[in-house]
Amino acid sequence: MNNGEKTDCIAEFKDIVIEYKMKNYSIRAVNRMSLKIKRGKITALVGESGSGKTTVATALLNCLSVPGVVTAGEAIFYGGDEPIDIIKLNDEDINAFRWKEVSMVFQGAQSSLNPIMNIFEQFYETMRVHNKTITKQKAIETARYYLDFVNLDADRIMESYPHELSGGMKQRVMIAFSLLLEPKLIILDEPTTALDVITQDFIFRLLKKINLEKGISMLLLTHDISVVAKYADYMGVMYGGSLMEYACVEDVFGKKLHPYTDGLMAATPSLYKDIEDMHPIEGSPPNMLDIPSGCVFHPRCKRCMEICKTIEPEIVTNATGHIVKCHLYSELKEVINE
Repeated sequence: MNNGEKTDCIAEFKDIVIEYKMKNYSIRAVNRMSLKIKRGKITALVGESGSGKTTVATALLNCLSVPGVVTAGEAIFYGGDEPIDIIKLNDEDINAFRWKEVSMVFQGAQSSLNPIMNIFEQFYETMRVHNKTITKQKAIETARYYLDFVNLDADRIMESYPHELSGGMKQRVMIAFSLLLEPKLIILDEPTTALDVITQDFIFRLLKKINLEKGISMLLLTHDISVVAKYADYMGVMYGGSLMEYACVEDVFGKKLHPYTDGLMAATPSLYKDIEDMHPIEGSPPNMLDIPSGCVFHPRCKRCMEICKTIEPEIVTNATGHIVKCHLYSELKEVINE
């Protein structure tokens, strides 16, 4: 495939398996997951803590926490002249790839910034790693442009140290940081954690502006269903390391094919429903050291059948790309390809 034959996605996971290999056991954090991240769109991954969202996303940067390793499958990036499998890149190539092609805004901006360097020094250091001939004046101009773009006083911020900035300002600095090298894909891991609701909304409106004006694809990892409904274009639902459902946001909210998706929606507060209409999902997320047989969700599923307890469901996709991993597909005729 050459650049003239672009797919509709910027990156794709193909049956990827990620495990954390310990001395006496192994934890499978992501189980044969396939997912397409649409070009120029915001794709969200939702699910409870421990579902594998961050693990699978960091595979796109080939920076899994030790002892995490991809044991099967591929993570394909389509942003260049030819598709590349990120997992197979050597150290030199992956260092050139990060931030230039795919960047990431990590959860908790404070821990992402060096406390003993001012903001400009950190920007300049990153730019020099990828372009050794860049002048300091050019770096200042670039930093000023992106800090202005995220509505910060660039001259003051560049001279500031992280501890001199508020949480919302640091988060906007990290968004500017992620834009420095004009990547084609940005991963956003809970980008508004610990921020007040006014600042959260500002950050997400800013991210949507970046997506629309610069055409940058985004992968958003979040627990907040309401944010997904308002800002995302596509939505994947993860549970126990598996992708349970995936479609455009309108289809997921409108059809909710998987019982887990339905449970997440029912447990989410709403301005339009009474509190009595909220229903938590009973039970707890799976112990990843002892994954249930069959469907990983069956111990908590109100629609569990005998087959769910012993056989893992296959993934079914319809003509519009709505994906569901559930034995109930035989009852959901609209999911099955004709």
